[in-house]
Amino acid sequence: MNTRTRREWLAHSGVTLASIGLSGFVTALAEDSTHQGEAQGEQKKARRRRFRAALSCSAIGVQADQIQTLEYAVKYGFEAIEPQPEFLARLSDAELGKLREKMQLHHVGWSAAGVPVDFRGSIERFTATLRGLPKYCEVLQRAGVDRLGTYLSPTSRDKTYLENFRLHAKRLRAIADIVACYGMRLGLEYVGPKKSWSAGRYPFIHTLQEMKELIAEIDHPCVGFTLDSWHWYTAGETREDILSLRGNQVIVVHLNDAPAGVPVDEQVDSVRDLPCATGVIDLKNFLSALVEIGFDGPAYIEPFKRELRQLPPEDAVRVTAEAMRKTLALIE
Repeated sequence: MNTRTRREWLAHSGVTLASIGLSGFVTALAEDSTHQGEAQGEQKKARRRRFRAALSCSAIGVQADQIQTLEYAVKYGFEAIEPQPEFLARLSDAELGKLREKMQLHHVGWSAAGVPVDFRGSIERFTATLRGLPKYCEVLQRAGVDRLGTYLSPTSRDKTYLENFRLHAKRLRAIADIVACYGMRLGLEYVGPKKSWSAGRYPFIHTLQEMKELIAEIDHPCVGFTLDSWHWYTAGETREDILSLRGNQVIVVHLNDAPAGVPVDEQVDSVRDLPCATGVIDLKNFLSALVEIGFDGPAYIEPFKRELRQLPPEDAVRVTAEAMRKTLALIE
């Protein structure tokens, strides 16, 4: 196991995040201080997205190994791909080197991996799955992956909000301590639909503000947000809620749209649509806020759309790529 301490990780990430914050923007400079306001306006217009349009085959129901996923990304213009830890673990150094070389050649980076730890269940299950996390992170670190993401269940049958809050803070902090040793960051996603958080006896975190409180309680520099346009919409949030974050607090983003003609409180989490399909979710405001705060990570489409999953694999990727291009056109 990599033995970098939490203190060392903090020192390293401070330099890294500072350098990220200074790069990637197109800057408009004022030649005369009397034109400062005009220059600021030009600077705002000149901002460009820094986040990467990613392909997650699992999110669109396509079965493809890491090599095929990369082929799809190259063919259809994606800028990042979902890592597959089990596949990556089987690659020799030479095979992995060849894969990464091809990714670099085509300017394709990594998206975020999942979290293989059951932090929602029993202490026995949590402890057992946590033991496997260092090896999992070693595989990802070897491949150059630096982001993980997971979601929180928005309700509980047997734990009050406070009990659940304390349990999540403790367990997610333990996960973060391991993740940080490998130079990675962890994104946490809230689930917004009323039909989801009201389904159990005790509602739990289902808004950005509540997630802020949990992350503050975890108090670990590698922990941030997974933002999903669907949950942002169903939680009744606005552009200003996103602007309350710093770009480096957002780890990964999910994009989608909502069915038309369904009141927001009646939306069902598993019934979504491709982004820009209906216009119900205000993706222009969602994405422009991410651009404004300087989010620089992967953003992938997660539509939970049955018809998409029924298409032949390459057709599903093509349709997803078309939806991504339409979505990015909102801000470019």
